[in-house]
Amino acid sequence: MENRHDKTMKYTPILIDGAERSGRFVVSCDHASNVVPPSVGGGDLGLPPEDMARHIAWDPGAWGVSKHLAKLLEAPAIGSNFSRLVIDPNRGEDDPTLIMQIYDGSIIPGNRHVDAAERTRRLEAFYRPYDCALAEKITPGKALVAVHSFTPQLRGRPPRPWEIGVLYPTDDRFARPFIARLEAKGDLTVGDNEPYIGYLPGDAVDRHATAQGLPNVLIELRNDLIASEAQQRAWAERLAPLLRGALEDFDQDPAHMS
Repeated sequence: MENRHDKTMKYTPILIDGAERSGRFVVSCDHASNVVPPSVGGGDLGLPPEDMARHIAWDPGAWGVSKHLAKLLEAPAIGSNFSRLVIDPNRGEDDPTLIMQIYDGSIIPGNRHVDAAERTRRLEAFYRPYDCALAEKITPGKALVAVHSFTPQLRGRPPRPWEIGVLYPTDDRFARPFIARLEAKGDLTVGDNEPYIGYLPGDAVDRHATAQGLPNVLIELRNDLIASEAQQRAWAERLAPLLRGALEDFDQDPAHMS
């Protein structure tokens, strides 16, 4: 389903749910929306609706999980209200994939002639406001949970076997006990730093948590498993106690306590 922007409302690049919550966690959703803001091509990147509904434009279901999960964790949820194809807030500003021209077999017409001035404009209008909103919430002592979703199969690639992937940097003291809890019941195929490597220098988790020495984990959920609100709520209810337990283990880790 396409997440269309309501043109009767003033556009904002940031989605925030539960801003007043002050628990230990912060939940982020870098690819919460497939909205193309009105100031970008009149709200159109030149892709057909079926492409804008695909994973290339956003992470389907991830924002719903983020909101439910954040409520259970007494945490704020912060999401981007612009398509990753407009500009990707999960990339460093110097990343060559910051504004994609082709993704999973689809050419993005609205990005074919983006020049330095347009790149800077999109950074200022969308990327940096979201980045600042996230930075304001991730204060010392917080733990970041970044929620994403992945497609069951990329074009021309084999099916992905995981229901959930857990991504993390070299410091796995938070991720490792979380993975162990996920695997404990034996009913999930858990990707350990799959379907992607969990450390990309300059990405959102690196900027806001890894570089600050804060506990963090990036959760990738297969998007066909979080298509409905009921599924999103069920995954949030499953993940919340496991994340709380993993953070307790992190806090008790001798290396962290020293």
